[in-house]
Amino acid sequence: MNDYGFFRVAAAVPVVKVAAPLANAKQCLELVEKAYEKQVQVICFPELSITGYSCGDLFLSRQLIDRAEQALEWLLQQTAKMDIIIIAGMPLRVSSSLLNGAVVLHKGCIIASVAKTFLCEESGERHWFADASDIEDGTIELCGRSVPFGHNMVFASNNGAFSIEIGEDLFAAVSPSSIQSVGGSLVTFNLSAVKTQTGTGAVLADMVKMQSMRCMSGYVLASGGYGETSGDNLYSGYSFIAENGFMLKQNSEWTDNGSLLISDIDVEKLNMCRMRSSIFKELKGNGITYSVEIPDWRAEQPEYPVCENPFVASSVENTCAETFAIQTAALATRMKNISAKKAVIGVSGGLDSTLALLVIAKTFDMMGLDRKGIVAVTMPGFGTTGRTYNNALELMKVLGTDVREISIKDACLQHFSDIGHNPEIKDVVYENSQARERTQILMDLANKENALVIGTGDMSELALGWCTYNGDQMSMYGVNAGVPKTMVRMIVEYAAGRDEFVSAKPYLLDVVATPVSPELLPADSNGDINQKTEDIVGPYELHDFFLYHLLKNGFTPEKVLYLAKYAFAGQYNEETIKGWLKVFLRRFFSQQFKRSCMPDGPQVFAISLSPRNGWRFASDVSSAEWIDSL
Repeated sequence: MNDYGFFRVAAAVPVVKVAAPLANAKQCLELVEKAYEKQVQVICFPELSITGYSCGDLFLSRQLIDRAEQALEWLLQQTAKMDIIIIAGMPLRVSSSLLNGAVVLHKGCIIASVAKTFLCEESGERHWFADASDIEDGTIELCGRSVPFGHNMVFASNNGAFSIEIGEDLFAAVSPSSIQSVGGSLVTFNLSAVKTQTGTGAVLADMVKMQSMRCMSGYVLASGGYGETSGDNLYSGYSFIAENGFMLKQNSEWTDNGSLLISDIDVEKLNMCRMRSSIFKELKGNGITYSVEIPDWRAEQPEYPVCENPFVASSVENTCAETFAIQTAALATRMKNISAKKAVIGVSGGLDSTLALLVIAKTFDMMGLDRKGIVAVTMPGFGTTGRTYNNALELMKVLGTDVREISIKDACLQHFSDIGHNPEIKDVVYENSQARERTQILMDLANKENALVIGTGDMSELALGWCTYNGDQMSMYGVNAGVPKTMVRMIVEYAAGRDEFVSAKPYLLDVVATPVSPELLPADSNGDINQKTEDIVGPYELHDFFLYHLLKNGFTPEKVLYLAKYAFAGQYNEETIKGWLKVFLRRFFSQQFKRSCMPDGPQVFAISLSPRNGWRFASDVSSAEWIDSL
């Protein structure tokens, strides 16, 4: 593992020959060699992979057990020069008992052994094996060596920690992996032998995802496959690699060849999740920890899904639908709690105000209120273009709101005169005066109409401080405050495809196609937008990527840059990404004062910039160390 926190694992399913240990060891070696070439750190084989799971009463044969140890010795010699940890399944003799066990191998040594705790009644395992709880922790004799043996053993080093459970252990009310995770294990390897039945793959996948989420861990499961007896059972070779509730890789198709499933697990992310969790602060593990030299993560490119938009949880449509539902439910709750029957909103014809207007319209429908109670105001200023102006008017009309237009030009010119500012100087005074004039109009209209001012600013603008303090930064309830700009665009496009907004579809799609702009500077000679936000502060798709990984995962700027290179390969080169990341860091740190007094608004995603239940941060923290690290 390197500074980026990745741990490369593999779930390997060899083609087995029942009761032929040496042949099985050779099959294992082929997959180990492939995994080593792919720079895997730990490879896990299925339950009883050295002998095969289906040996039946042959497990009670000394011949089979002796041959299994000889095959293990052969595998040790063949892998002595490979810096890869191997977890293989085999029967273990402990005094007069036989255990369904796993052995951990590294560079020609047997590091330790563990055994199955919860035996499978359906498969008759108790006929051959004792469960691990009957055996005291200590050492066992294996291949002429004294090998450490334990129940809830955690293999740990400076590079990470992992543990092992076998088969049905996963399904226990309190599984070994739960105890091991509390004891420090970040990745669990499960050696399994799952009989194929209708629906088994889906159930097993759900169990793996759920256990990884419950333990805030990685979970790797390799199940026996082709070659196991087909008498009454079929073993399909299920393989799964999950991380904290998300399936990273899976192979649930029956195959007559061996399979090798490889993925990186981000143990740095898992550690950050646990640091934020009160559960892992309060519980203590009672297992034993065994030190092991885990190979370094040597790869240049991650074997890991790096999404351009990490805010999209499953599908874009589902994420948009859920986000929109949260926004409308939150606004309805606020309006009911304060007995509000009207809302005031400034509509610019841009993305943010369009989404906020749609949220209000849907909320009024849910509450059974007349949309004429939505006081929608367009306030053209010095930079308003015909495109956005027309879209604003048409949207207000087709959505059936109370349509109002109030120009801010004369009021701003009067204000410039009052404070002695030359309107020919297009500086921050020129721009922010317009934003504050609009806010004053909305606030006073709300007082006049006994209504609630709905804020339109989004989470990305709050992160960058791309909002005017006590201007568009302020409202009475900010429905978009928990939604990043990239998602705002997606939700507006999603709404355009819904039957309830069909009359607004052409205008919604044009809003989506319009460049993002505050329109505070005059249009160009063609009457088009002259002030494009992303030309000034950078692409929002990059900033939202930075925001998510810096806040949600607590990653270093170097790791965020590393991930962004692969997420946006072919779109932005490394120097461009680095440049905008520096802009993000500088602005994010310096603009906290605007977030410290932001209005209420619903949290939609796993991160929030609200000072009340999300981001707690001082306004004068320096960004120098973070920027210098790049």
